[in-house]
Amino acid sequence: MQRVLVVDDDKVLQDSVRRALEFHHFFVDVADNGREAVNKVYREKYDLVVMDVNMPEMNGIEALVEMKKNNPSIIVIIVTAYSNVQDAVKAVKEGAYNYLEKPITSDNLVALIKRALKARSLIETMAFSAPQLSLGGGNKEDQFVGESDVMKKVFGIIGKLAQVKTPVLIRGESGTGKELVAKAIHFNGSRKDEKFVTINCAAIPENLIESELFGHEKGAFTGANERKIGKFQYANGGTLFLDEIGDVSQAMQVKLLRVLQEKTFTPIGGNREVTVDVRVIAASHKPFEKMIKEGTFREDLFYRLNVLPVYLPPLRERVSDIPHLIEYYLNYFNNIHNLQIKGLTEEGMKILSNHKWPGNIRELRNVIEHAFIIESTDLIHPSSLPESIYKSAPNSTDNNADESSMIDIQGIQNSVFDVEGGGVDIKDDYKFVFATKTENNDIKLDFQEAKDLFEKEFIVQALKLNKGKINQTALKANIPKKTLLRKIEKYGISPKEFY
Repeated sequence: MQRVLVVDDDKVLQDSVRRALEFHHFFVDVADNGREAVNKVYREKYDLVVMDVNMPEMNGIEALVEMKKNNPSIIVIIVTAYSNVQDAVKAVKEGAYNYLEKPITSDNLVALIKRALKARSLIETMAFSAPQLSLGGGNKEDQFVGESDVMKKVFGIIGKLAQVKTPVLIRGESGTGKELVAKAIHFNGSRKDEKFVTINCAAIPENLIESELFGHEKGAFTGANERKIGKFQYANGGTLFLDEIGDVSQAMQVKLLRVLQEKTFTPIGGNREVTVDVRVIAASHKPFEKMIKEGTFREDLFYRLNVLPVYLPPLRERVSDIPHLIEYYLNYFNNIHNLQIKGLTEEGMKILSNHKWPGNIRELRNVIEHAFIIESTDLIHPSSLPESIYKSAPNSTDNNADESSMIDIQGIQNSVFDVEGGGVDIKDDYKFVFATKTENNDIKLDFQEAKDLFEKEFIVQALKLNKGKINQTALKANIPKKTLLRKIEKYGISPKEFY
């Protein structure tokens, strides 16, 4: 339950706001003045503060400044009388999320609180990307680097970026969370109530991208049966996120440079100039410095975009963040799928920590979701990870393991039967080995791995005996069909091989 502190010396208004928020399932605490509110924020953890401006002992703006010193991440919404709007604007400059004018309605207040908490959640998620912000210099003093205590740093970065209008260039490999950073900047800045418009420059054919960005007039080209407004005009007043900007042609780069410098453009087939006020945030994984040398990307456009760049390092450079990311996605998918998976086994965590993650955070997210679908216990085991992850891990256990690493001890001795021709004859014998040697020649025994190996072998042999027929196998092997299908998926078994 999210915790809200309501601060107002007007007891009637204080009680009214408290009841409205409790109705929407918030935990609500109250304070009668700024001094009391600051003391409570020092002692307790609140997700958000709703605070009046004019109060005895310490006014709302003074209290806001003190709260932000203690906890820069705290969200504060200011409530003010119409005549004191200037005070509210000043409060926003001091770090308040937004303000409401009295009289306030519960619907407006709750809607604003939900937007503020959503914006905060974007930053919390972005914190896992551990961004590195370069302010243009080469010294360490010019950079903020994500650390274990990354939240305050991330809020500081967002504060710098959100309060200015200059373009931002977000650089990083695919899957590092570039669009997430762009949204966090937008939804925590002065344009948060305006549109956030995304366009993937790499996904649009070259002959259509100009129309997508700048629009066209009716009859401008074959098929232009009506006038179309482009993304720049549609995003007017808000933010336009140009993803994969490194993929646009040089001709389009010239047009983008003009609109960035002059805030004007001409639609295709038109003779009128359109003026827009748009914050541009661009992103790409391309090596711009190399492209500039090769003449495929304009240097002037690069520097126009690169005023305040953000670099998102790949996941392989942030191995210490992997456990925190895993915990985040465990909680996320537990809520989505209504499960109670507690974590990973030691071996599972080791495999994920050693993986190179070419797909970065997006790949990690997909791996965890895959494991949630396959896993049948409350811990994710290596066998529930995608085969490409599990088998690429050092010392992974698979069917191609070196036989010299197996321990020749009594395993599970069993027989496979040939039921063709109406008879039952022993076809071959096999030994199920459940122990391996480590590099130090120690015996490694793992109950879950042995159970998984036996389970997989049992299902393979059952499918062979029943010629890969699912219904017949489920019936003869006394396995519920749903369980059988889930295990086939878990172990990557192909019934077609046994037809």
